[in-house]
Amino acid sequence: MLEWISILSAWAVPVMIAFIPLYAHFKKVPVYESFVDGAKDGFSTAISIIPHLVGMMVAISVFRASGALEFFVGWMTPFLQSLHIPPEVLPLGILRPLTGTGSLAFTTDLIKTYGPDSMIGRIASTVQGSTDTTLYVLTVYFGAVGIRNGRYALKVGLFSDLIGFVAAIFVCLLLFG
Repeated sequence: MLEWISILSAWAVPVMIAFIPLYAHFKKVPVYESFVDGAKDGFSTAISIIPHLVGMMVAISVFRASGALEFFVGWMTPFLQSLHIPPEVLPLGILRPLTGTGSLAFTTDLIKTYGPDSMIGRIASTVQGSTDTTLYVLTVYFGAVGIRNGRYALKVGLFSDLIGFVAAIFVCLLLFG
């Protein structure tokens, strides 16, 4: 079964890359012209979201450089330890909704420090896969289409990130603890 999945995974992308232009050709779609038009639209979208991205990156940098993250983790450490939750993973739960790259760098650092098979490494990996970069997604996609009021999307997104974070910890402690 594992060998079959590996073969399927290796061939999925090349088959799709070959299939899509062939299908478009048979449907009489001008493939290259459609690609160029899409690339033009993508470039203008990228230009329009740059101010939103810069603002978010500045806010994240200020949050980390101010010491607010370290203060919050220090304040929460006794509570987390009473629940047998490693306090080292709390910054990941805070960073993950803000930035994918920052949270991935933090996860990589945790895995280098504690090892991939440690409880901290397992929780960090599970959190990384169980949550999303909510504020980044809202900033980029809402900014690209001009949505100004995303309060319900923000509440639902952050709540689902919290549930994903707690569930990842619970499942790892249940399975590996």
